[in-house]
Formats: sequence, C-alpha cells, structure tokens
Amino acid sequence: MTEPSKAHLLQLLKEQKRRESRRHYYQIFPEDGPLSRHNYPKHMEYIRSTAEYSEPAFMSGNRTGKSETAAFIVTACMTGDYRDWWDGVRFEMPIEVWAAGDTSQTVRDVVQKALLGPITDIGTGMIPGDLLEGYKKKQGGVPDTIESFAVKSRFGGLSVCAFKSYDQKRDSFQGTAKHIIWLDEEPPSDVYNECLTRTMTTNGSVLSTFTPLQGLSDVVLSFMPGGQVPD
Repeated sequence: MTEPSKAHLLQLLKEQKRRESRRHYYQIFPEDGPLSRHNYPKHMEYIRSTAEYSEPAFMSGNRTGKSETAAFIVTACMTGDYRDWWDGVRFEMPIEVWAAGDTSQTVRDVVQKALLGPITDIGTGMIPGDLLEGYKKKQGGVPDTIESFAVKSRFGGLSVCAFKSYDQKRDSFQGTAKHIIWLDEEPPSDVYNECLTRTMTTNGSVLSTFTPLQGLSDVVLSFMPGGQVPD
C-alpha cells in the first residue's frame, strides 16, 4: 500500500470513529450481546413505566445506569426516533424539555454530559450528533455550562431542552408548559411540585432519577407511602 493510500485509509478510519462516537443512542440497549436490553430488566421497566405513569421514579444506588436510562428516554422523545421495541411514552411532535440537577456544576458534569457529551466534544452524548441543531452557552457562573440546545425532530421542527438547577430555587421553575422534565438527583419538594404543574397541560412526564440519600423525605414518601414500596 502506498503512503498516500495509507494516509487516506487512516483518514477514513478516523472519520468512522468520529461518526460512531456521535451515535451512542443507536448503540445502547441492543437486541443481542452482553449489553443487550434483555440483561437490564429494571431499566426496561422504567422505560415502560413512562407510558403508564406521569411521575416515574428510578430510585437506586449510584452508578446503576439511572441517568443514562433517563437520557435515553429524553433523546427518544426529543428526536421522535423511537426504537422498534419502544414501549415508553410517545410524543409525535417536537417537544419542550427541562433537564435539572442539584447545582450548575453537577448539571454540567452529569446531565449535560449524558445528553451532549463533554464540552470539548459536544455531540458525543446520548443526543445523536447529526441531529443536534445548535446550543447556547451560559454566560457567567460555572464555566463550560450550556443553557439550552435544540434537536431535529422526525416530526418536523425542533425540540428544545433547557438546563436548570435546584439552587436556582422554585421561582426559576415557573413559566411555560413542558412535555418532559428530567430531575437527576432528588429535588426539594417545592421544586418537584412546580415541575408537576409545568406538565399538567401537556400530558407530560416528570422523570426522577436519584439515590434517596435524604431518607424518607417528602418526595420519597410521595412514591413510597408510609415508607413502603408499593405493590
């Protein structure tokens, strides 16, 4: 193989790797293999629950795939590109989303990264890079934070997601209706109730993913009356 041919092949391999890194959504939960969705029944149960319940909660220990599963749900609904096996909530239109966490820093490090990838390589998160229409950086505050981004929907138009944090207090969660609100880590009860209000007119979903480190808080008890797991 000539040197120009080798260089061309290397360029092609690099481009293949770049494209694959921007298609995580299509690679997660495959039909077969060690990472098959059939090996993750709790995660599939959570996805399925979003079709039946408007307040599905995924409470479990750290590093069990809660956030990645929620990012998968958000991506499916924002893009409208549902898998053949999808049995979760559906929106056949572009949607409005909030994704929130404790602080601007944890939102950047967990939620933003799960959806968009690291700030140095935006488009390598769960949202397919070729469907990402654009994003707006947040001015001031924690560096490398993104305020909002837009995604192409298969139903036409753009779905939009804004990032928020609980330390902005309840007032910042007032405003327009949302189709999906993803709360990563347990929110204060007043923030949670405000989010429920935002989804009332859209038949929307409030997705909660957290480890209940605060014990039997008001939010936890809303899912576990009397501190017991419902039948």
